Amino acid sequence: MQAILAVTVPFFALVLCGYLAAHRHVLPESAIPGLNAFVLYFALPCMLFRFGAGTPIVEMLNPTLLLVYLIAALLIVFAVVTSSLNERVGLKDAAFGALVAVFPNTGFMGVPLLVALLGPAAVGPIVVTLLVDLFITSSLCIALAQAAEEGPDGRGGARAAAQRALKGALSNPLPWSIALGAAFGLFGLQLQGPAQAVVDLLAGAATPVALFTIGAVLHRAGQHAGRRTPAIDFLPVALVKLVVHPLLVALLALTAREFGAPVTGFQILVLVLAAALPSASNVSLLAERFGADNGRVARIIMTSTVLAFGSFTLVAWSLGVNPAR
Repeated sequence: MQAILAVTVPFFALVLCGYLAAHRHVLPESAIPGLNAFVLYFALPCMLFRFGAGTPIVEMLNPTLLLVYLIAALLIVFAVVTSSLNERVGLKDAAFGALVAVFPNTGFMGVPLLVALLGPAAVGPIVVTLLVDLFITSSLCIALAQAAEEGPDGRGGARAAAQRALKGALSNPLPWSIALGAAFGLFGLQLQGPAQAVVDLLAGAATPVALFTIGAVLHRAGQHAGRRTPAIDFLPVALVKLVVHPLLVALLALTAREFGAPVTGFQILVLVLAAALPSASNVSLLAERFGADNGRVARIIMTSTVLAFGSFTLVAWSLGVNPAR
């Protein structure tokens, strides 16, 4: 446990630093989009490029892991949407609630945290979860949210909304940086001299700046939250993210292995730990953009992030994680 805490405490401490910096106005709110852009378009792509170049492509496109993680995501989305609908939570808000219940903070937090805990071999399964969440889960939930406003036959119906969401996913630099790194690795290419030095510098900045940005984004989301949300409308969803999601992923992965699927214990471990991460903080920006109840989404993300310090550490400890050194 002490070895795990030695890894997790600094990660969550940096999130807290970002939150406090925004709360105390040390970091102006106007600077948060710039931090987010730096992480999303510069630092994280360089880090993922390096990981992609050092990971066999077959590990990043493992069809069994893709199917296991996708089925778990679809089941969670269906369960959360159907159980959330009430007089206060409509379909649009239920859809974004489902998205934060199933979309872990893999890019900003999960990749560096799981690599720190498990070593570079964790990259392959992590990429699988990123691909599912970026291209399928988010597109599905955004399509549901849009379908709540406009009929399926209109221009803004579910199909058009799904296409727009998929276009947005394709414009995300993270999967492209992974793909470029994989291509370099596949063909034995290497960056040289100053180009490699620039990538190394940006990749080294990815983890601390991303974690700091998570905290700042969480504070900003809380400040822009609308009406007060009853605990019954956000606490169960946060618990689904931290408890039900990893349990379901573990159950499906173990069942697949029992039926002879080529899934290793290490791959299952990575998938479960990825599912046990807190909700992706940037979903609050999506909710705000699409006019959903950002207050509810922000509270789900905040609750899952606070609770994840304990729950994620316990999951890692219970699974016998021994941080790589």
